[in-house]
Amino acid sequence: MTVRERLLQGLPVDERRIDVNDVSTVVLEGGDGPPLVLLHGGIECGGVYWAPVIPRLAELHQLVVPDVPGLGESDPVARLDQATFNGWLNALLELTCDQPPTLIAHSLVGTLAARFAATHGEQLQRLVLYGVPGVGPYRLPIGLQVIAVRFALRPSEANMERFERWAFADLDSVRRRTPDWMHAFSTYTRSRAHVPHVKRTMRYLVTTCTTQVHDQIDVPTTLIWGAKDRFVPLRLAEEAGARLGWPLQVIGDAGHVPHIERPAAFLEGVTRTRG
Repeated sequence: MTVRERLLQGLPVDERRIDVNDVSTVVLEGGDGPPLVLLHGGIECGGVYWAPVIPRLAELHQLVVPDVPGLGESDPVARLDQATFNGWLNALLELTCDQPPTLIAHSLVGTLAARFAATHGEQLQRLVLYGVPGVGPYRLPIGLQVIAVRFALRPSEANMERFERWAFADLDSVRRRTPDWMHAFSTYTRSRAHVPHVKRTMRYLVTTCTTQVHDQIDVPTTLIWGAKDRFVPLRLAEEAGARLGWPLQVIGDAGHVPHIERPAAFLEGVTRTRG
């Protein structure tokens, strides 16, 4: 069994590879109900990091969980700019959803998704932006910059540990709860971080997806945030929510990845966004 298979073991989804706007894309699909698309953030492992919340979401939704081009197991593109992303996501939705879905988009890729929503709003039922730097005037924390550069240059176990301690409010607690899954997650993420096209995609996302989205978004939009997010501080979400009138669901005692750190609270937050 591969490390990726260990991450997905027992989940109620099937993995397939499909052509999406001329990009060979790996997608997890399963469940039944209104369509829900989960877009991962700027992380080398791609969509498999949604595994902790997939079983419950699949009870309520038809799930579509892709690896964004150049990350996870999906093929790369020359440059994941906004036009390329828009063409890819538009084609993905047409291929996998029989009606406009709810889209939950995390972190750096969430900035691309927000811009997509501004110009392709008819393709979406609802948008949930989750730990997304583009919701406001964002500056990458200096400490995170240092850790990210070190990991990009040398994706070692020690550098992965440093990165994870920035991402989680309480990494040790998560490891105690799910030691095997967390070990597989770290191992798989580091393995993808060695791949040249993955490195290139990550560099591009970091340099282009931290700028504020100024386009008007007419799709009903909700924010979900970890109260202790050190990557993208909660203050940014609070200001965006007040400025734009977007509801904000805050998950206490969680950092940048509450769906891994506090999956039950994350799922409760997603349920509230449907109200």
